[in-house]
Amino acid sequence: NSFIFLASRLVYKPSRPPPSHETSEPLPPPFSLLRDLKAKMASIGRRFVAAFTCPKTGWKTTHFWGPVANWGLVVAAVSDAFTKGPEVISVPMTSSLCIYSMLFMRFAWLVQPRNYLLFACHFFNECAQLTQLSRGIKYESDQRALKGDDDKGGSGAAETGAKVAFLSAAGQSLQASALKLPLPEAARAFIAHPAGPFTIHFWAPTWKWMLSISNLLDYDRPVEKVSTMQQTALCATGFIWSRYSMVIIPVNYNLFAVNVSLAVTGSYHLGRKLLSMRNKDEKEKEEES
Repeated sequence: NSFIFLASRLVYKPSRPPPSHETSEPLPPPFSLLRDLKAKMASIGRRFVAAFTCPKTGWKTTHFWGPVANWGLVVAAVSDAFTKGPEVISVPMTSSLCIYSMLFMRFAWLVQPRNYLLFACHFFNECAQLTQLSRGIKYESDQRALKGDDDKGGSGAAETGAKVAFLSAAGQSLQASALKLPLPEAARAFIAHPAGPFTIHFWAPTWKWMLSISNLLDYDRPVEKVSTMQQTALCATGFIWSRYSMVIIPVNYNLFAVNVSLAVTGSYHLGRKLLSMRNKDEKEKEEES
């Protein structure tokens, strides 16, 4: 009987119901975390592709290429920090770039459509330019110490930048107070404009004029101290943003004008640099011959 029982157990195998989601046991915690992480990464990937290919703000529009051109300033600052000495740093220009990025971070957040790529660009540019500014100030301080000159300078730009930042941050309350004053209709329309003097849409491009002014002040800067990458980035920014300023909300004519000016001043310095490099190569060839 025992033999028959064992043989029947070997031959007969009871069928089991197929596994289902209702009867399956939950995954162990590590596998559950991996599954959730994979789902989140897939969701982020889909959102990235959708944003990249969006017909209104994707890679075929200036909403994308405008910030991309600004990344050239970050690349230029990082490249100069690692490959060049502090003597090539223009403290007025770098100071302007620091305040410029601070204002344009807020601009990128408030402009329509909101531009996260532009915000990220200016966040990284702020870090890069602050690093360059500290190097440039230290270098100039050391040079003044060698010459016995104790004049520190440079505080005017910082104070002006602080006032501009305060005005742009407290703009709405100041604008409401200004509109209560008995003003002509033209003045009231200017103050109430979406890109008026109490909004970041006014002060961000207004401060960008400092980049053009800084370039103009450096019109006779020694060519060997001109940063080729920085001026190339400024040229690209000027040309592309001239278009970008016309397709955002609100349309910003101040931003358009400053970018045209920046493209001109950047082209001037870049032309000086390229012409000097060509003359240097020709001189070396003549000496060799």
